[in-house]
Amino acid sequence: MTQKIASLLLITGALLSVVALMTVFPEAALESSLRGLAIWWDVLFPSLFPFFVISEVLLGFGVVHLIGTLLDPLMKPLFRIPGSGGFVAAMGYVSGYPVGAKLTAKLWEQNMLSRDEGERLVAFTTSSDPIFLIGAVCVGFFHKPELAVILALAHYGSGLLVGLLMRFHGRKEIEATTSRSENKRKTSRMKAALQAMHAARARDGRDLGTLLAQAIQSSLQLIIVVGGLVVFFSVFLEMWTQAGAIPLLTRGVNELLAVMGMPKELSTALMGGLFEVTLGARYAGEASAAIPLMYKAAAAAFILSWGGLSVHAQIVSILNTTKLRYWPFAMARFIHGVLAAGLVLLLWNTLMGSEPSGTVAPSFAYSASGGYATLMSAFCLLFGMLLGIALLMHWVSLWRQKFRNFPR
Repeated sequence: MTQKIASLLLITGALLSVVALMTVFPEAALESSLRGLAIWWDVLFPSLFPFFVISEVLLGFGVVHLIGTLLDPLMKPLFRIPGSGGFVAAMGYVSGYPVGAKLTAKLWEQNMLSRDEGERLVAFTTSSDPIFLIGAVCVGFFHKPELAVILALAHYGSGLLVGLLMRFHGRKEIEATTSRSENKRKTSRMKAALQAMHAARARDGRDLGTLLAQAIQSSLQLIIVVGGLVVFFSVFLEMWTQAGAIPLLTRGVNELLAVMGMPKELSTALMGGLFEVTLGARYAGEASAAIPLMYKAAAAAFILSWGGLSVHAQIVSILNTTKLRYWPFAMARFIHGVLAAGLVLLLWNTLMGSEPSGTVAPSFAYSASGGYATLMSAFCLLFGMLLGIALLMHWVSLWRQKFRNFPR
């Protein structure tokens, strides 16, 4: 109880400080608010809203149950989550935060996940979308679309590593749920998937018009919440910057970067990314040209994977209707950021060459649209391979069962 009271007092004090600073710096408050509104309207609304609506419609049609049944033999051994988590991972990686959390909350509402499974699922399916990673970060902020290859490998690859690490979260409960699922009927995997999709569609019962209208309505509510949080954190960061609190924290980050052997000039980008991912990525791309590109890319990878407190607040607002806890998500975000930055530094010489300056190897030079198409093709190929492996594992299991029952 004491901890809750202390947290409440801390949050109240921070909010009152922002209100007081807005009266002292009204022009800066207005400019930061308009900047956050522009980020929401120009970037987040057009990129997220269609995916919100599409995911709602797919849930109503039972596609999640179809994919979940197909991927169940793969997702449980690797990540210890139901096969429906494969659909959440696919949509989360393609459409970006906070779609993974939104779909996880929907699965929770449909009693398809336990609490530990939901926490593990949202921990590794919260990531940046390829459009933002390539278009906004690599092209818009860094002006180097060839960085898309290494940033994508580091960001999405480390996300999968986080999923493998989080498989140990809540292990006892997960083992219990896994043992309960061993008595499933022994039918064709594809037939079972189609039956699960049909049953889910029958339970939903809404016609297409009603389903689409409700999907648009709920998606509008969520995207407005996302926009409000982006504007709030933009003002929050600007007010604390005007008051001198952010520069004070930046000096502390300077010392930490010096201990780690990183350029101190990246502290501004990391502090911006601590609160808002778009601002942090922009500061990393606009950092001094004297800083080696490798370190700026590593900082951007950490910021994209951490997500910023703005994204964290979006996730908390979505998970507020469930029993999923925030701290496993926050821990996973930090681990994801460290792994992503480490992968950039580890793979840089192999993928981008050993140039210490802003130059990169020409073999990875391609246009932004071409890079996005390449990544999407690779993603679709990977997703198809996962489905194929899941089916193959099921067929092998069936053949082993038939061989054991074969009369001798």
